[in-house]
Amino acid sequence: MSNRFETLAAWLDWLTRLHPKRMDLGLERVATVWSRLGPKPPPFPVITVGGTNGKGSCATMMEAMLQAAGYRSACYSSPHLVSYNERVRLGGEPVSDALLCQAFERVESARDAVRLTYFEFGTLAALDLFVREAPDLAILEVGLGGRLDAVNLLDAEVAVVTSIGHDHTAWLGDSLEKIAREKAGIFRHGRPAVIGQRDAPLALREAAAHLGAEPMQLGLEFEREPATAGWVWRGPEGERLALPAPALRGDVQMDNAATAVAALRTLGHRLPLPVNAIRAGLQRARLPGRFQVIPGRVTWILDVAHNGEAAQALAANLRAFACPGRLRAVIAILADKQPEAIVAPLLPLVADWYLTQSADARALAADQLGARLAHLLPGSAAVLADLDQALDAANRDASPGDCLLVVGSFTTVGRALERLPDT
Repeated sequence: MSNRFETLAAWLDWLTRLHPKRMDLGLERVATVWSRLGPKPPPFPVITVGGTNGKGSCATMMEAMLQAAGYRSACYSSPHLVSYNERVRLGGEPVSDALLCQAFERVESARDAVRLTYFEFGTLAALDLFVREAPDLAILEVGLGGRLDAVNLLDAEVAVVTSIGHDHTAWLGDSLEKIAREKAGIFRHGRPAVIGQRDAPLALREAAAHLGAEPMQLGLEFEREPATAGWVWRGPEGERLALPAPALRGDVQMDNAATAVAALRTLGHRLPLPVNAIRAGLQRARLPGRFQVIPGRVTWILDVAHNGEAAQALAANLRAFACPGRLRAVIAILADKQPEAIVAPLLPLVADWYLTQSADARALAADQLGARLAHLLPGSAAVLADLDQALDAANRDASPGDCLLVVGSFTTVGRALERLPDT
């Protein structure tokens, strides 16, 4: 079989032009190609993780716990920060360019005339690669919604919805109840439906019941409780585990940790997980771009928060962090997001704003961002058309002890990570 392209970069460039639409929700086309590719179902359990915020954190903590127990995990997530390889991991490590190119070639050979989006093509490649590598378990992060997302192609042994918030409303609906029903589409009859939000819309649990899934919700079937040192996970039938605080920062990560533990405990009959592995995994888990603090002359804080709920969690983390100097914020978002909802929780905390745009084709132009935020921000807010210029300006203006927050999207934070060694 001859290769269409020799490099991963060439494949990815071609994939951006393969389908006329960036998103084309539905499972028929991916199911057609998958039927030509792999076994159904795959020969390992699958955990599917959906939700508005917290998907990546929950998946990463599950990965770390499984590895600490000696299992070989596979994980598919999106989007990436710097390298596409971040999306497809085996044993906690990004797969090689060579493996990705081989998987892309197999998908291309199988699809024939079927049109696939960038995300669909990548999802099929990851699943095909996982089947060939035969991990002990695969964790699949939903890209958008749930019901019609490409990862919902597989019937998950356990489905997790971390949280419900206002995001992608043009695709998922304009109310939390509508969004919840779309995300509940990953639940399956007779299988655990883990809900990681105490105040999740009732429609989420109702949808689980309607589908015949077995709901496990934070605050009901499982809980996290404070302890003198660390915390206690309380599960069904009175099970209690004394655990350390996760390495990922913030109170919301405690909810994600409790949810990750709940999901893996439901698979204990197939993949027993010693409590020491749970403890070690929580302390080892690392996820760039989620309240990532990088100390130095100026302390950099990187957070991909791109909706109101994520910004509220970020604001809580910032209040607990207590920056010794001025907090400066560089923000660039995508055009389909709500800048007002992201900025409002941060207003009492940020002293200086730098409004800009990333190189993403979907980015909101800096002048449009400035216009949208003019009624919220002081007239001194800087508007710069280039993200690199904004990062340079904020870093140049900062004094020792100041903190520099980079926020608004994966592409914004990813660019800061690429540049950070030079700042």
